[in-house]
Amino acid sequence: MTIKQLGIEHVRVDERLIHGQVATLWIGNLGVNRVMVVDDDVVSDEITKSSLKMAVPNGIKLSILRTKTAVERILDGRYSEQKVMIIVKKISTIFDLIDGGVPISSFNLGNVSKKDNTKSVTKSVFLSQNEIDRILDLEKKGVLVTAQMVPMEETVSFSDFYGKDE
Repeated sequence: MTIKQLGIEHVRVDERLIHGQVATLWIGNLGVNRVMVVDDDVVSDEITKSSLKMAVPNGIKLSILRTKTAVERILDGRYSEQKVMIIVKKISTIFDLIDGGVPISSFNLGNVSKKDNTKSVTKSVFLSQNEIDRILDLEKKGVLVTAQMVPMEETVSFSDFYGKDE
């Protein structure tokens, strides 16, 4: 099955999870009816979960799941009749979803802050060399990786913009 047949409309890496741009631009632009936050730590963080419940627009369902649970539910077809936007905090979660068998054919790098051993990929995305190598490898396998803050920005593949400012 394709990712669309499983009900997944868009996959985004954004440390901020649900915030203004996601709530007002991404959700409406994509026409999704569910936001799925996939993060093993957020699942047990009651304050963050409460904040996310308040941040999601009215009428939009919210799931906050561990990676393993998300893989199982997606592959079981639980969301096939819905339009879901997946948001993760860490790029490693995307890799874990893919390694778990979720057929992610594209994902968007929204916001990943600077940490030790990372370098700037865009103004708002900092990745380690291992993460960059994995993305380039995924692109060779046909996965489209983009970096858009908002849906109105041009869609450009990672390998087309990576390293162009150096």
